Amino acid sequence: MTPEMAQSQIIIERPKSIDHGDLSSNIALVMAKALKKSPREVAQDIVEQIPPTESFSKIEIAGAGFLNFYFSPKTHNEIINHALEKHTDYGRNNRGGHEKIQIEFVSANPTGPLHVGHGRGAAIGDCLARLFEFSGWDVTREFYYNDAGAQIDNLTTSIKSRCMNISPEDPAFPADGYRGEYIQDIANAYLQKSTIQSNSGTVLSAADIADDDAIKNYGVHYLRKEQDQDLAAFKIHFDVYSLESSFYEAGKIEDVITILKNKGYTYEKDGALWLKTTSFGDDKDRVMQKSDGAFTYFVPDIAYHLNKWERGFKRVINEQGADHHSTVNRVKAGLQGLDKGIPADWPEYVLHQMITVMKNGQEVKISKRAGSYVTLRDLIDEVGCDATRYFLVARRADSQLVFDIDLAKSQNSDNPVYYIQYAYARIQRVLIQWGGDFNSLRSIEEYRYETLIEKKLIKKIEEFPEIIETATKELAPHQIANFLKECAADLHGYYNDTKFLVDNNNEKNGRLSLIYATQHIIKNGLNLLGISAPDSM
Repeated sequence: MTPEMAQSQIIIERPKSIDHGDLSSNIALVMAKALKKSPREVAQDIVEQIPPTESFSKIEIAGAGFLNFYFSPKTHNEIINHALEKHTDYGRNNRGGHEKIQIEFVSANPTGPLHVGHGRGAAIGDCLARLFEFSGWDVTREFYYNDAGAQIDNLTTSIKSRCMNISPEDPAFPADGYRGEYIQDIANAYLQKSTIQSNSGTVLSAADIADDDAIKNYGVHYLRKEQDQDLAAFKIHFDVYSLESSFYEAGKIEDVITILKNKGYTYEKDGALWLKTTSFGDDKDRVMQKSDGAFTYFVPDIAYHLNKWERGFKRVINEQGADHHSTVNRVKAGLQGLDKGIPADWPEYVLHQMITVMKNGQEVKISKRAGSYVTLRDLIDEVGCDATRYFLVARRADSQLVFDIDLAKSQNSDNPVYYIQYAYARIQRVLIQWGGDFNSLRSIEEYRYETLIEKKLIKKIEEFPEIIETATKELAPHQIANFLKECAADLHGYYNDTKFLVDNNNEKNGRLSLIYATQHIIKNGLNLLGISAPDSM
């Protein structure tokens, strides 16, 4: 290839329409200028030079000189049989090479029940973890509890006030207190000396209203248990739980401050300690330690991420709400200032946007401070785990999301998760009616897939591994959700127009093999989203 050709990019891609072939290339258009020929002439020369192959049935010249390649019946059969052979592993790859990756997500403050924003973070983060595992990475799922600081103090005073029968409407109730009814539940449990048993251990209530530390400890553990239960109902698990308080107790916050001071990246002004974040591209320097001695919120995050690096995670992804945007540069600046060899683009961030919850055509208001926000548990109880997970992950993380409860509860083709699961169940019903050995199904060249809808399904099967790679690389699990929706539409079209249990054995075997392979990619895709694949609906 000449340098002139290299300046243009030769592309091999899948046309959007199956009518334009299975693969398409612009190679003739790229080479035309250097060869001083028209693109169509170059395309014709290329076609004449391509030796006969069993992979393609034909190669067409289209438009200004695009080359469209059409798979042969042999290739169609190979695609289907490969999916059947791999079964639950179809689409799996080893791009990660078993390297360690840590994905932190949810990381809610233990100050209240999980809200729908936490739910979106949980769905996206867990799907990312599943994608990376499917792509050969050694994944650690991690939850970071901000169990220290002003918000925890506010939780403590809120519970204490309720223990003293001070209601949120009372002027004596803390101005920054938490006003939800869950605070009263915690206060009642504390006064009744109820025992909390959770993954974090057993906590006994002292029932002493004067003991702020006891109230704080009890309240935090009460809410951690509640959050754990909500996450379990959402089919989310974590390998590691990290506590902000542990970094204070171990002196890790002070260690970070000391290092940054010694490196010359801090200075004092107006009684506060500042970090020179402008040295690392920030628009202005940031306060690390306020005049009252309290650390600002991003300082413990620096210590926490240093801990991640020291644990050997060369790749880290943080899934957080968009309100954490301002933290990103400050944490990265602090990490760079430590001079520990941490790359400037470490860690990576996926920030999700806000959610609007709709029901009966009206917005359901979210107000955490007032205690009237929509919780994750509300959605799970209302529409189920599967629908909640799908709707929370079905759009790009950086786009705002409208969660329509009525749509999520509907059982028709308008509801994408129902539509996808129904496609899987329809295939299962046909296979059960057939009554043969599923493992014996194999596509053979004697049956040729001639119809447009059959070729569309084969194209979906062939695309699936690449969709996995792309969604993983781009940190975009919504691509799996959209792919499954398209695949289900093709399957329903095929199901409605086709008789599967015919007398001709070749036809029957060919059609059953195709839908069985399609079922594999639907199930594998649903599993990557953490959604069930029911055999009947």
